[in-house]
Amino acid sequence: MPNPSEVAAMIVYVTAQGSQVVREGRHLLVRQEETVYHTLFIHKLEQLVLCGNVTLTPGALNLLLRENVDTVFLRLDGRYKGRLALDEQKNVFLRRRQFQLVDDIAFCMGTAGRIVQGKLLNMVTVLQRIKRTRSSSGAEAAVQGVRKILARLPEVEGLDVLRGMEGQASACYFAGLRHGLDEDFGFRKRVRRPPTDPVNSVLSLLYTFLINRMYAAVRLAGLDPYPGVLHALDYGRQALPLDLVEEFRAPLADTVALALFNLRALKKEDFYVLQPPEPLLPQQPETDLDAVAHDPLGQRTELEDDEELFDMPDQQLEPPIDEIEGRKGKGAVRLVPAAFKKVINAFEKKMQTEFFHPGAQRRMSYADALVFQARQYRRLVEGEAGEYHPLLFK
Repeated sequence: MPNPSEVAAMIVYVTAQGSQVVREGRHLLVRQEETVYHTLFIHKLEQLVLCGNVTLTPGALNLLLRENVDTVFLRLDGRYKGRLALDEQKNVFLRRRQFQLVDDIAFCMGTAGRIVQGKLLNMVTVLQRIKRTRSSSGAEAAVQGVRKILARLPEVEGLDVLRGMEGQASACYFAGLRHGLDEDFGFRKRVRRPPTDPVNSVLSLLYTFLINRMYAAVRLAGLDPYPGVLHALDYGRQALPLDLVEEFRAPLADTVALALFNLRALKKEDFYVLQPPEPLLPQQPETDLDAVAHDPLGQRTELEDDEELFDMPDQQLEPPIDEIEGRKGKGAVRLVPAAFKKVINAFEKKMQTEFFHPGAQRRMSYADALVFQARQYRRLVEGEAGEYHPLLFK
């Protein structure tokens, strides 16, 4: 039955293709034609994620905007398309301070350095688990590679150098992560846009979910999502969620991906390859100059949903050149709908799992930890904290 996946925190995913979200009083209904499959209580709804061919009626749209519900649109393969523009945060003094700090080199270097350090330490934790459980020499080599870069972090001068070292560490990490898989799915390194093997396909999907959850956490903390410290300011780039999500990638998204494959929740038949289209030879038809002269508005060809034309600016650090070269001519690997839902459910169950947060000195869910880290960053911006403390997993 094409129900959306839902969790207690009311993060709701609607994946059933052809479904429609409509308004009924203070509620939203998810339906296909005249059949209602789910009722969403707007006062409990924190985030609504619409995947693929799912539509909103004008009434539902108005209610979501009025209640300031973060509404995200994804393609069916999990690629981010956009979100409803909500009210801007009202604390203009906090937002001004955020943008001022973008030009504070010492602040950016110190905070970005802490974020990268936290990310790399969590990478080491995941690799050490793989090494212990599998006696893997490949994982051990990756641990040593990441540790060498960690040791050099205090000497780094300049954000570009720091970003480059983060990229080097990530390359070491993913070379070791593949040793955590029971079966060979063709995963050798991180490849995206498009992902060319099942593992990269799942990683891309999980990272999309995680970044959207961090975006919601940043908004909940009253912060502007655009000015960050590690990811540079760029047109359309929401840098702060990308910064704060880094420490969570390995311990949350990557461990979920490994579990999905190793526990056989995902198998090779859960994926298919979308072959790239054959390149068309350029054609130069005769131009009717008379028609051009008498066309006041200009004729245009109706374009299909072309991701290269309508894609958002890149939301991550630049991929290495060998990654770009390695994916040329390869088709995108995507999940079948049933497997897509499995990934959603596994991710949301992980997000609701509780653990002891050493900074907060109490138990909380991973979803709450994202909000805690965003609020810690706000205290740093406001001058109430001296430095950012990434969440380190053991």
